[in-house]
Amino acid sequence: MATVILVRHGRTTANATGVLAGRTAGVALDQIGRDQASLAGERLAVVPLVGVVSSPLERCQETAKLILDHQTGSPVTPVDVDLTECDYGQWQGRNLHDLAQEKLWSVVQTQPSAVVFPGGESMAAMQARAVAAIRRHDAAFEAEHGPGAVWVAVSHGDVIKSILADALGMHLDLFQRITVGPASVSIIRYGTGRPSVHATNTDGGDLAWLAESILSNDAPVGGGAGPQAPRSSRV
Repeated sequence: MATVILVRHGRTTANATGVLAGRTAGVALDQIGRDQASLAGERLAVVPLVGVVSSPLERCQETAKLILDHQTGSPVTPVDVDLTECDYGQWQGRNLHDLAQEKLWSVVQTQPSAVVFPGGESMAAMQARAVAAIRRHDAAFEAEHGPGAVWVAVSHGDVIKSILADALGMHLDLFQRITVGPASVSIIRYGTGRPSVHATNTDGGDLAWLAESILSNDAPVGGGAGPQAPRSSRV
C-alpha cells in the first residue's frame, strides 16, 4: 500500500503555556512552532508527496502550509474532520498542572481506553475515527497513484499516538508509552497483511529513501540492508 507520513503540528502558544487547547479556535503556531514545521517541510522536500491531509484546526493547517511551501509538485490538500483533536470537553482550555490534580488524570495515564472526557469524547472513539480516516485516505491514494504513493497527514499528539499504537498492534492502554513531539515525523505503511512502522517521533534525518523505492510488504528476516549508503546530510 501507499506510505503515510504522520506529522504533528508545530508548537503553539497553548503548548508553550501548558494549556490544553483541544478544539479551541484561533490557537496558532508560535515562532518556534513555525520554525519546527518549516524544518519538517525541508526534510519532506525530497519526497514528491501526492497529498497533504490536515486536521481542520488552525495549527495543523499552518503546519500543512509550511510543508507545502517546500513541495515542487501539486499535492492535493483535503481537510478531514476525523483527524481533528480529541474533544476534551470540560478539560479544554484548562491548565495541565490543574488537570493533573483531577481523578480522571490517572486514568488517562494508565487506562485511556476507559476514558470519556466530561462533556467530550472517549479516547477509544478518537482512535477509531482517526485510524479509519488514515486507512481510508491511504487506500484512496494508492488506488489513484500506485503503491509508491507517499502522503502526509497533519494531526495532533494524542491522535497520532493512537494511530501509531494501532499500527504497532498495541492496546490503547499502552499508547502513553509513545512520544510524539511538535512537528515530528512518523512513518507507517499499511501492507496487505499488516502495517509496518518505519519511524516514530523523528525531527531530523534524510527522508530521500522514501522517494527511491517502494517498500516491501514483507518484513526482511534478520532486519535487511536498510536504505542505501547514508548521505552526508543524514543525521
